[in-house]
Amino acid sequence: MWKLRSVFGLLSFLLLCSSATLVAAQRSGSRGSRWQTLSGDAPLVIARGGFSGIFPDSSLYAYSLAVQTGLSNLHVWCDVQLTRDGAGICFPDVRLENGSDIDIVYRNRRSTYVVNGVSTQGWFSVDFTLDELTPVNSVKQRIFSRAPNFDGTPMQILTVDDVVTQTKPPGLWLNIPHDAFFSQHNLSMRSFVISASRRVIVNYISSPEVGFLRSIVSRFRTGPTKLVFQFLRPDDVELTTNQTYGSLLNNLTLIRTFAAGILVPKYYIWPVDNSQYLLNYTSLVLDAHAAGLEVFASNFANDAALPYDYSFDPVAEYLSYMDNGRFSVDGVLSDFPITPSETVDCFSHIGRNDTVQAKILVISNEGASGDYPGCTDSAYNKAVSDGVDILDCPLQMTNDGIPFCLGSINLRDRTNVAQSDFSNRATNNPDLNIENGIFAYNLTWTEIQSLRPAISNPYTNFSLFRNPRARNDGNLMQLSDFLAFANNASSVSGVLISIENAAYLAENQGLDVTDAVLDALSQAGYNNQTTKKIMIKSSDSAVLTMFKTRSNYELVYLVDEDVQDILNSTIVEIKRFASSVVVSKRSVFPTDKAFLTGQTTVVPKLQAFNLPVYVQFFRNEFVSQPWDFFSDAYVEMNTHVSYMGINGVITDFPATAAKYRRNRCLGYREIPLYMTPVQPGGLISLMAPHFLPPAEAPSGILREDDVTEPPLPPVVERPPPNSGNGSTAPGPTPPNGQPTLVASTILSGIAVLLAAFVLC
Repeated sequence: MWKLRSVFGLLSFLLLCSSATLVAAQRSGSRGSRWQTLSGDAPLVIARGGFSGIFPDSSLYAYSLAVQTGLSNLHVWCDVQLTRDGAGICFPDVRLENGSDIDIVYRNRRSTYVVNGVSTQGWFSVDFTLDELTPVNSVKQRIFSRAPNFDGTPMQILTVDDVVTQTKPPGLWLNIPHDAFFSQHNLSMRSFVISASRRVIVNYISSPEVGFLRSIVSRFRTGPTKLVFQFLRPDDVELTTNQTYGSLLNNLTLIRTFAAGILVPKYYIWPVDNSQYLLNYTSLVLDAHAAGLEVFASNFANDAALPYDYSFDPVAEYLSYMDNGRFSVDGVLSDFPITPSETVDCFSHIGRNDTVQAKILVISNEGASGDYPGCTDSAYNKAVSDGVDILDCPLQMTNDGIPFCLGSINLRDRTNVAQSDFSNRATNNPDLNIENGIFAYNLTWTEIQSLRPAISNPYTNFSLFRNPRARNDGNLMQLSDFLAFANNASSVSGVLISIENAAYLAENQGLDVTDAVLDALSQAGYNNQTTKKIMIKSSDSAVLTMFKTRSNYELVYLVDEDVQDILNSTIVEIKRFASSVVVSKRSVFPTDKAFLTGQTTVVPKLQAFNLPVYVQFFRNEFVSQPWDFFSDAYVEMNTHVSYMGINGVITDFPATAAKYRRNRCLGYREIPLYMTPVQPGGLISLMAPHFLPPAEAPSGILREDDVTEPPLPPVVERPPPNSGNGSTAPGPTPPNGQPTLVASTILSGIAVLLAAFVLC
C-alpha cells in the first residue's frame, strides 16, 4: 500500500499552506451556542469517499485532500465492502469495476449475484482476497461528468486501516450499505466493525439496514461510536422490516431504540418541486431533535444542479440547512468537503453589516444578471440588495438617439425580439461580425420598450439555465433612468458605463455615443458631485482618449482577449488614456481543458504601474470554474484576491462576491486551509503523463499596436428614417436582390389577383 509521504509530497502543490495555517484549521469550527444542532455544536462535515468531487472516490488522494482542507473535526466516509478473506475495504460500490480497473486486471472473473433482490453482474469483492486486489492499482472516477484525468495515477484500493494510518483523519465514519448481501456469502459485517473498533476509533457507523444496526447496538451503547440509520429513497423498501423508508420516517421513536441519529437525502428536509424550486422545509429536523436523534443530510455536491433559489451557490445551500434561524442539521455528507468547511467557519452567522475583510471592489455585470435579465430594473435592484459597489450599464443606442443599458448591441441576445413583430428586421453586419442580428440602432426606444428582456444563459450547452421563472422579468432602462436609480441607491458607490462600437455607430449610423453619455451624466448631476465614482470602460482607446479630454472620470481599459503577458511599453501607452484595466480570468490564470496551468505576471505588472486591475467574469455556475477551484466560486475568488491581489471583481452574482469579502476567516490571524488560495497548476502535477489535457496554444502578448486606435471618426449626418420600419440601416436582402418590403408587396398583389380570379 502507498505511504503517506508519497501523496503529501504531491498534494503540497495544491495549496499555499504552512504549519501555521494547519494549526488555524485545527482550531476553527465551532461557533458556540448559536448553532441549533442537537448538541449545540457546529455541524459536522463528512467527506464522502474523501474529496470525491475531484479525485476518484475512496482513493488516497481523495482522503488526503479532504483531511488537508477540512475542519478540525472533519469525518471521512468509508463505504465498507468485504473481501473473500474478510478484509474491510473502502469502496463506493459493491461492484468493483465501478471505480477501479479490476475488469482489466481480471477479465474473466465477472460474476452474477442477487443484490437487494436484483440480479446484478460485475466484479464483486466477495470473489477476491485482499492480496488479489493488490494488482488493482488504478482506482478511477465513477461519475462521468467529472474529470477522468486522475484515473491513470497509480492508487490502490484502501482498507479501513489504510485510511486511518495513511491519512490520519480527525474522525472516521463507516457506512455499511450491504450487510445482507455479505451475509449471503458467509461474511460477517458485524464481526468486522466490532474488530475494527478495537483497532481504531470509529466515530459513526451507518447503515440502511435496520437488522444490521440492531445486531450491533448492544456492543456500541457505550463508547465513542454512534449508530446512524440511513434513509434511502422514500419508496425504497427496507430489507428487515419490509417497510418503505418513507413509512419508517413516521416512527422516529422506533429508530431511537437502535440509533443515535438518522442520515437522509437532503430533499427530505428541503423538498423541491418539478421546476427545481424549493418548497417549504419539512419538520423532519425539529421532529428528530425532539426525539433525541441527530440529523445528517446527504447528496451534497458542488458540481450538480442546485435548486434555482440558491443561484448556483453551494454555500447558500449549506447555509439553508445549517443557519436558517429555525433549525440546523447536525452534519452534511459532501463530495466537496472544502465548501461545507468554509460555510461552517467562514460564512455562518454573518450579516450584511459585518466587517468587510477583503478590500475589493464588487462590480456588477449587467446588474445581478445571474438571477434576472441583465440591465433591467429587477437585475439592478437585486444587485443593490446583494451589496454591489459599482453598478454597470453596457451602453447601446436606439434609432432615435436614446442611450440605454443592454448587454449586447444584438437584441437577439438579451430580448425576445426574435419572437416579436420586429423579427423581419434581421440583417448581417460584417463590420461587427454579426450575422442575422436585430440591432438596437434599428429600433426606436418606443419599439424597444415593447420587447421583453431575456435572461442570459451562458451555459446552455451544459443544460444549466438561470432562474427560469424570471427569464423575462423586469424592464429595460434608459441611461438617464439608470443614473437616477444609482444616484438614489445610497449603498452604491459608483457607476460604470461600458462603451463599445462607438466608431461604427458614429461613422455608419450617425449616432454620437460619447456626447450622449456626457449629456446624460451632466443632466443627472454627476458632473457636479463627488460622492459617486464614475467609471467609463471601453476596449477602444479612442473612446477613453475622448473622455479624457472632456472629463475627470476613471477611465477603464478593457483588454478584450486572453493574454499571457503585457509589454512594459504597452502599459506605458495604456496609462496615456486609462487609469485602470479590466482583464479576463484566463489572463490571470491560464487554463488547459478546465485545469490551471500556472499564472501570468499580467496583474502585478499592471499594478506596478499604479493601474488597478479588475477581473471578469466571476460566475457561480461550476462549469465556469477550472477544476483547481473545486467547483467553488469562493475558492476561485479568494485565489484571485489573496494570491494575485486583484483590485475588483466583475460578476453576474454580486451576492457571492459581497459574501466572500465579509467572511470571517479572512480576519483570522492565521488563515485556515479551506480559505487558503490554491497553487496554480497543482492538479495537473498529479496526473499521469498520458492523462494530461492536450496543450492549448498559448495566449498572445499585448503590444502597443494592440491598444492604439485611430481617433473616433466624425459623426455622419443621419439619413432620413426608413419609412417602412423606422430604421437607418437597410433591411435584409433576399437572394434575388429585391428589398424584402418590395417582394412582400409583389406577393400581396399576386394574392389579390388570384383572389379576384377565384371570385370570378
